[in-house]
Amino acid sequence: MPLTLALNKAVREQPGRLAVICGTRRTTYAEFGDRVARLAGALRTLGVARGDRIAILAPNTDRFLEALYAAWWIGAIATPLNCRWSADELAYALQDSGARLLLADDPFAGLVPVLRARAPALEQVAWMGDDARRPAQSLAWEPWLTGAAPVADVRAAGDDAAVLFYTGGTTGRAKGVLLSHAGLFATTLASIVIGGRAPGAVCLHALPMFHVGGLAVVLQAMAGQCTQVMLAAFDPAVFFGLIASERVSEAALVPTMIRRVVDHPGVAQADLSSLERLYYGASPIDGTLLEQTIACLPGVALTQFYGMTETAGIAVALPDWCHGADSRALGRHLAAGLPTPCMEVRVVRPDGADAAPGEVGEVWLRGPGVMLGYWQLPVQTAEVLHDGWMRTGDGGRLDAEGLLHIVDRLKDMIVTGGENVYSTEVENAVLSLPGVAQCAVIGVPDAQWGERVHAVVVAHPGAAVDAAAVVAHCKSLIAGYKCPRSVEFRDQLPVSGAGKLLKYQLREAHWADRERRAA
Repeated sequence: MPLTLALNKAVREQPGRLAVICGTRRTTYAEFGDRVARLAGALRTLGVARGDRIAILAPNTDRFLEALYAAWWIGAIATPLNCRWSADELAYALQDSGARLLLADDPFAGLVPVLRARAPALEQVAWMGDDARRPAQSLAWEPWLTGAAPVADVRAAGDDAAVLFYTGGTTGRAKGVLLSHAGLFATTLASIVIGGRAPGAVCLHALPMFHVGGLAVVLQAMAGQCTQVMLAAFDPAVFFGLIASERVSEAALVPTMIRRVVDHPGVAQADLSSLERLYYGASPIDGTLLEQTIACLPGVALTQFYGMTETAGIAVALPDWCHGADSRALGRHLAAGLPTPCMEVRVVRPDGADAAPGEVGEVWLRGPGVMLGYWQLPVQTAEVLHDGWMRTGDGGRLDAEGLLHIVDRLKDMIVTGGENVYSTEVENAVLSLPGVAQCAVIGVPDAQWGERVHAVVVAHPGAAVDAAAVVAHCKSLIAGYKCPRSVEFRDQLPVSGAGKLLKYQLREAHWADRERRAA
């Protein structure tokens, strides 16, 4: 099925419904469909053809949404770029993808000349933002779009490539991940089945749309003929205001965003009465924060999604019923969840055999959402794809109910004195100490133990937390060999544009110039 099917249906079935709200701009489905068809025609005038990559560098806006659907309308490949990347990283992605056209927005006006110089393949820039800030020799969005004749939908589908995502670079140089129309379509429908998204809901886009999680929310909302509300940059106060003013019923956040919501001094006074569902994922959530969220948002249905860019986002989901008091007493709320209807899950031992229930191994995933491959990297593709199975690099276990539990990234496992320590278990222990806001646990070199458990902690402002308190607290909860042997305090932890913790940056200072380098 083509990804444009949902838009075509919405234009026919709900032409007068608001499709997207972006600041003061409000666009119905009829208007949005016309703009997409015209933008597709405008792209054609530049020579953009089926299979060409169209780079997008923008925060969440209605024009970003137009760009995605216009690319698919003519069978091109949307290539969203990470808004938090440096000029070097952006130029690399432009050159690697071979994108000849860049669609860019206001925050990146100063970068356009730099990217033109560093990415010779780039031929043209179309300016999505304010015309007063438009860089020289770039196209003005509205005249370019409205002056073009609409073209017919080519209905790209199946194994046709739809999106080229560059991974967040949590382990170094980003790789391009190529996803198909069929894969994204299948994961969208499966996510709606598990997530319980209501048709016609008002969905707030807080996750960046340059990330597969943000795109997943877009596709689900379009399939539900929902109204999509754009949030360009996450700020809890703005988030509260949009929920109240637009009567938002659904939102998706990553755990770092959720923490900012529940810790915000204005959350108790905020009008969140319209909010019915909150989806979360992209990185693990600790049990303490989840309990705070449930207390802070009573009556809001919670669903967690687990997956990766290489699986078109969502592969496993933890439905709302797993968050109830009875399920929490059984520990279900700490699982990643159950496979979606279109995804199979295996937990595999190092010898390739399936692990027994409760046994930790590598999580493998198979389904239509698995990537077509890494862009122009056949060797790296072959390393992770086996007979349709995607090797995730995550360590996990399946319990007796079939719930998948993620214990750690395999590369994040710490081997200290011959014992395996999963960093997430230690992080959960540290985070349950009052006064601790954030924590990352890594392995650092140790002459006696090979590696020692090292905790990097961010305390709440004014909290009286020291290293001794952290260690003592952990010893009351977990085995002694798992407890931190060293603790450091920072003002903040490094995160990617999608809110994922960049542990390799924390490791690098400890492992630099050693035989073993940070992953």
